[in-house]
Amino acid sequence: MRIASAFAVGGLVLGAAACGEAPEENNNAGSGDKKYSACMVTDVGGIDDKSFNTSAWKGLEEAKKANDNIDIKYVASKAEADYEVNLTQYVNQKCDFILAVGGLMGDATSKIAKANPNQQFGIVDAKVPETNVYPMQFDTAQAGFLAGYLAAGMTKSGTVGTYGGLPIPPVTIFMDGYADGVAHYNKTKGKSVKVVGWDKATQKGSFTNDFVKQDEGKKVSDALVAQGADIVMPVAGGAGLGTTGAAKASGGKYNTIWVDVDGCESTQDCSAIITTVEKNIPDAVKEAVVKAANGEKLSATPGYLGNLSNNGVGLAPYHEFDSKVPAELKAEIDKLKADIAAGTVTVTSAAQPK
Repeated sequence: MRIASAFAVGGLVLGAAACGEAPEENNNAGSGDKKYSACMVTDVGGIDDKSFNTSAWKGLEEAKKANDNIDIKYVASKAEADYEVNLTQYVNQKCDFILAVGGLMGDATSKIAKANPNQQFGIVDAKVPETNVYPMQFDTAQAGFLAGYLAAGMTKSGTVGTYGGLPIPPVTIFMDGYADGVAHYNKTKGKSVKVVGWDKATQKGSFTNDFVKQDEGKKVSDALVAQGADIVMPVAGGAGLGTTGAAKASGGKYNTIWVDVDGCESTQDCSAIITTVEKNIPDAVKEAVVKAANGEKLSATPGYLGNLSNNGVGLAPYHEFDSKVPAELKAEIDKLKADIAAGTVTVTSAAQPK
């Protein structure tokens, strides 16, 4: 697959999901060396969201594979009130690296990092003022643009949709890119494909107000399908599984585009997933933790910004839709990806990382 990004991030089976923390393997066994502890706090989506929490944990697992002196564990937050508690718990446990996952954790991470200036933190999908917090951010508007162009080229009804979990930058950035990709297709092809669920100009759209409840995801996407959408991109973590599951059950009435981690590797709904707008969270997390464990200083400025040019974001393979995507459309997306990476096509969003 030529348009596939240079990375592949898969789903994972987590035997530890039920108990909240991963088993500590080989802790100090046979070595006398002090382990480097990397401790992760999930947001309310939980470890098995098939999305960014899952991806971040994958990154810690890869870091441990790269350096067996790294010890990893996580705690799952059940509510936003847990964020400060869980972060503080790991400070008290003297974790060497504490990873906060998700933009919702920005305020709590900032507060705890400020109170513990000698503690190394990392955060996915946010940037905070404290210099002891290493930010890992992603310009998913760029890859979302490709997905919007693809959806516009694949729709049979002339209407495509998207919705989010909450109206926060790490969510709306996908939706902005998607809407602009559709607009670019319309301009290039002289078409009039309609987007429902998001208006970039007004920054208003459809949201589940939740990243977990699949019935809420299904409810929102049902409304978009009722408006004519035959391709829907949920940007709502685990709640989006309500959409992919319903799409699969629809027998082809409508299909989906997944986000964050390749939905064909992380969900059971591949037959209804055309592609995934991927963030390469695993590699970003792995690189940060391995560097820190080797004694390298992690600079909060500029931190890490993933985009199309460094393969920090991209489109996953088409999997079961590979034969259904016209060769001409594939080639156009290849060219568009190269043009965005080179800066000859500019993708903008108010939610892009600064």
